Amino acid sequence: MDQFFSITLKQDAPDFCNIAQNMVTFVKNELKKIQRALSPDYPECLESQREDEDELGSEDKEQRRSSRESFLQITVNFLRKMKQEELAEHLQSRVCQHKLKQKLQQKFQCVFQGIAKPGSPTLLNQIYTELYITEGGTGQISDKHEVRQMETASRKPVRPETAIRQEDIFKPPPGRDGPIRRVLTKGVAGIGKTLLVQKFTLDWAEGKANQDIHFTFPFTFRELNLVKEKVSLVELVHRFFTETRGICSFEEFRVIFIFDGLDECRPPLDFHGTEVLTDVTESTSVDVLLTNLIRGNLLPSAHLWITTRPAAANQIPPECVDMVTEVRGFTDPQKDEYFRKRFRDEEQASRIISHIKSSRSLHIMCHIPVFCWITATVLEDVLETRGGGELPKTLTQMYIHFLVVQTKLKKVKYDGGAGTDPHWSPENREMIQSLGKLAFEQLQKGNLIFYESDLTECGIDIRAASVYSGVFTQIFKEQQGLYQDPVFCFIHLSVQEFLAALHVHMTFITSGVNLLAEEHTTSSRSEVFTNKSTLFYQRAVDEALQSPNGHLDLFLCFLLGLSLQTNQTLLRGLLTQTGSGSQTNEETIEYIKKKISEDLSPERSINLFHCLNELNDGSLVEQVQQSLRSGCLSTAALSPAQWSALVFSLLSSDKDLDVFDLKKYSASEEALLMLLPQNTLLQRSDCNLSERSCEALSSDVSSQSSSLRHLHLSNNDLQDSGVELLSVGLGSPHCKLVTLRLSGCLVTEEGCASLATALSSNPSHLKELDLNYNHPGASGVKLLSAGLEDPHWRMECLRVDHGGPQRLRRGLRKYFCELELDTNTVNRKLRLSDNNRKVTGVEEDQSYPDHPDRFDHWSQLLCRTGLTGRCYWEVELRGKVEISMSYRGIKRKGGSDDCVLGWNDKSWSLFCSDHGYSVCHNKNITSISSSSSSSVSHRVAVYVDCPAGTLSFYTISSDTLIHFHTFSTTFTEPLYPGFCIWPGSSVSLCGV
Repeated sequence: MDQFFSITLKQDAPDFCNIAQNMVTFVKNELKKIQRALSPDYPECLESQREDEDELGSEDKEQRRSSRESFLQITVNFLRKMKQEELAEHLQSRVCQHKLKQKLQQKFQCVFQGIAKPGSPTLLNQIYTELYITEGGTGQISDKHEVRQMETASRKPVRPETAIRQEDIFKPPPGRDGPIRRVLTKGVAGIGKTLLVQKFTLDWAEGKANQDIHFTFPFTFRELNLVKEKVSLVELVHRFFTETRGICSFEEFRVIFIFDGLDECRPPLDFHGTEVLTDVTESTSVDVLLTNLIRGNLLPSAHLWITTRPAAANQIPPECVDMVTEVRGFTDPQKDEYFRKRFRDEEQASRIISHIKSSRSLHIMCHIPVFCWITATVLEDVLETRGGGELPKTLTQMYIHFLVVQTKLKKVKYDGGAGTDPHWSPENREMIQSLGKLAFEQLQKGNLIFYESDLTECGIDIRAASVYSGVFTQIFKEQQGLYQDPVFCFIHLSVQEFLAALHVHMTFITSGVNLLAEEHTTSSRSEVFTNKSTLFYQRAVDEALQSPNGHLDLFLCFLLGLSLQTNQTLLRGLLTQTGSGSQTNEETIEYIKKKISEDLSPERSINLFHCLNELNDGSLVEQVQQSLRSGCLSTAALSPAQWSALVFSLLSSDKDLDVFDLKKYSASEEALLMLLPQNTLLQRSDCNLSERSCEALSSDVSSQSSSLRHLHLSNNDLQDSGVELLSVGLGSPHCKLVTLRLSGCLVTEEGCASLATALSSNPSHLKELDLNYNHPGASGVKLLSAGLEDPHWRMECLRVDHGGPQRLRRGLRKYFCELELDTNTVNRKLRLSDNNRKVTGVEEDQSYPDHPDRFDHWSQLLCRTGLTGRCYWEVELRGKVEISMSYRGIKRKGGSDDCVLGWNDKSWSLFCSDHGYSVCHNKNITSISSSSSSSVSHRVAVYVDCPAGTLSFYTISSDTLIHFHTFSTTFTEPLYPGFCIWPGSSVSLCGV
């Protein structure tokens, strides 16, 4: 035997020599790489190593990787035997990092569209689409439903935003000093927050980004909720990432902790009463670890990235967040891109995109990637099975079809049936009813994820839930975490809301129980549909309106949509009984319209319009749209319901208006913020705009998608601070404003300096700048006038007339002008006094000389100087008086109408008495409503803007102007103030 072995060894000796040579070469090469790995140029070393591996096949690459890992561990052991502990620890960290990156690559390189199907993975890098992430905002709680937040986000933001790439999430944005250590990222359910952190982690693990970071630890709150025992921070990391067990401390490393899903955190995070913990090896509860890590007590150098739905963002104090970001999901072009990728047939894709855009509800929801998938799933089935029939138009119809599609898939895949077989078997009905009950009860608690205890409370056995998630894979899913304890959830919040509404609807029509009532009373079926059904839906509307955060908004849309017979027909087989009829629907519609007329927030009003859409009623919106088309709406006061309908109509339009003057509709500042995206020319003069509006306008004009070209903000007390905010947007290269009118806005040389700086940064577009009726001073005028001479500036017209310190008075008083009575026009039944500043009506004639300008019949007079531009004046009055503005050419002789102020086409008058007020022009008399003249004042103000063609009358109460009436016309001549005074009455000119 020994002889045989000796012979064999001799025969194979050359091969052993080759092996020895190869091993020596391998050891030398690897030691060189280890030496470089321990040097400051380590990232470059890794890059070259990856290039070596890229040249190998998959099997060879895996063998090479395994050999290197083994050799690294051998080297660590030798270093420790040589008492080189520091080098050993350093190399050990490299080993751990290498293993961790491998694990994270394996974990995150594949994803599934919809719910995971065995054998159908998709590479994340192939399907990942850049999400729109913005910096700005706060971590405060939102009081809107998430879908309504998406609706708001689909318009222009109310403050300037900075777009951020996911790999730059910890880089300070321009203008920010200091490091960014803690980032809070908000986003509604299904918007892509989890996919975002997975992509960030995968890029790090593959060496594509953030290679200055040694370790990235992605946690989910779903898994952290299952850690019940006390652990230290090091133990927690070792438990979730076993590859790091060779490291006993992380103080010396640059580490990123990612905590995904703060809204799913079950242990309360107490940032005020929690004990301070600084030792990473000290054991405590998970919530204590998290609060100390976020506060910076534990590993103060570590970076933290926390994602959450908006409603839970306020769980972390503002002082514990360095930057707040928001994931906005798909932009409009990305929606189109998604459906064109999903539907390769160009004609089919175009039809689907056009259909989605025709429904604002569907279009808004498609900002959410998950909803794009739901929509594609439904439309694909409808087009295949119905040969291109009518597509779902409302959210309720879309989700009914989605439920039907998934039930059909379950019938074919798990029950062995055919696609044409009835799909609502007793088993399927029971499953949907159980899921609906779970959805509703957990929605009431605000839960999106459910553990075994939650299921038990709803009467669902954990094994039954696993079955549901196995067969209804696209509706309800089960996830296994580190602890292998199951966690359940619906694929999206909207699916949960739809099933919750379906459960409430089915319970009511089958048993008469109103689950929304505080006490669940039961009525007979005949009683239910005589009067209780109307009350049922009205109660649902009231409940949704009373919700502080709008969490029932979409639930209400679904519940009302399910009341339609046409939608109930789609669920034939699941609904064994139908409920409500056309009369109930009509009564519900009228009730919603009544609510819209009440003092609701814009968000609540808009949601009620979406509810009307689900009920197929667009009468209120159509009424306003017809008025807009005919042009008659602009001259009439809008009711609250009409105003809400106007806002909704404009927001629902996919077209920009050329000109929209919100002042005509007595609009609020909230309305301005909502309507900004719709206009090319925005006239918002004399509307008491605040700095908040300036921020919104600044953001709008600096947006690449802004349609604003002409911005008229005259007569708003913006002051220099508001102009400075506006200048931020004006200086953006994306700003395309051509005209900016800021006359009468309390602008001084400081505001002029802000404008000059902005225009120096972006001189290519603005042609006209109106700063009349301000106080720019000589230096302000000089700064801006220089731009007219600058060849880079496009500005052609700069207006800085009628300036001076008097223009810094607030409100209309900045336009005050001193009046002087024209004694040559005074009728002899009028007596002058108080240095010709007071006029009193008397019975006896006064001894005035004859004059061709004197009124010889009517007790009237005019002032000496004609007014042009903008002018404001005040008078004190007693008794019966007419206050007028008139052309100089009004007739003076005789008693004809051509001589009477207000009774011809040359004058406009306000009649005042102790009994009320009225206005008159060219014999057309209009009484002032009792609400405007509820309290008779003895002080009246007049404001005229001759270029704009407006003449306004006000009463003054406690130094506050109360608007009476405005004439709108075209003035062709200077206007002269005038008065008609009855016997025993008087008028006095006032100063300010």
